[in-house]
This record gives sequence, C-alpha cells and structure tokens, in this order.
Amino acid sequence: MSQSGAAHANTIFPTRAQVSQECITAYNELKLSKKYKYIIYKLSDDNKEIVVEEASADKDYDNFREKLINAQTKSKSGAVGKGPRYAVYDFEYSLASGEGERNKITFLAWSPDDAGVMAKMVYASSKEALKRSLTGIATELQANDADDIEYDSILKTVSKGMAG
Repeated sequence: MSQSGAAHANTIFPTRAQVSQECITAYNELKLSKKYKYIIYKLSDDNKEIVVEEASADKDYDNFREKLINAQTKSKSGAVGKGPRYAVYDFEYSLASGEGERNKITFLAWSPDDAGVMAKMVYASSKEALKRSLTGIATELQANDADDIEYDSILKTVSKGMAG
C-alpha cells in the first residue's frame, strides 16, 4: 500500500483509542471503595482517548439509563446526534433463594441503532482496550436500543435469573 493509501485508510477505518488513567482510577474506586454506583465513559472529541464522562453514586437506575439514551456525539463535520458510550454499573440484588445479597459489576456497551456509523465503528474498535483495563467485570452486555437497558431484563441477565 502506498503512503497516501495508508493515510487514506486511516481516515476510513478508525483507530483504537487509548484508555486514560482516570478511567481505571474511577473504576477501582467503584469496585474497591464503592465510591460510585456507575461510570459512563466516552471517547474524547478527537477520538484518541477513552475518558470518564461521569462517575456517580446515584443509585437511581432510571437516571443512569436516561443518561445513556440521551448521550450525544459530535461528528467531524460538527453534526450532533445520538452517541455510543461505555458504562460500568454495580448491580446489587437479593437471591430469590434467600441466600443473601450479591453484586455484579457489569460492563455495558451502548451503541444505539440511530447513532452515526463512524461513531459506532470507533466505539466498537476501542471496546476491548477499555474492558482489558477494567479487571473484575462479571458480565458484559451489548445494548442497541432503550429496551435493551430496561432494569429488569438486565438484572435477569446479570443474576442469571437468580434475583428475587
């Protein structure tokens, strides 16, 4: 491939973004000290780095869900539209058998069907780098529309049907 062909390929095929240290630090604070209930990650404006968009102790799942549904991304042309995100949520639940409480840290790849193709490609190509940086994730889910992130359906998946 010629040098100009290689440059052209980079504009068509997105490269993997690097994971910022703040992503790992926030995750460890969620996992180890329970400082946060969830973290929402996004790509920086230049698509070169994954950064923390929000880390929150808010236990209201509906607030978390709405933030994902309403996430926006700006394209290179400046157009604003629905945007993909990564998220980590610490699900807590009681076992139906009465055997106690459990919690599962869940990685969520949010890529709405109506997000831009390029945004989806960049997020898809960078997902593994973030997941590898976050040790101790129990479950991974891919979500493409609002129904995919309904609390009850996610809890059923996360708990393998054992939540009471």
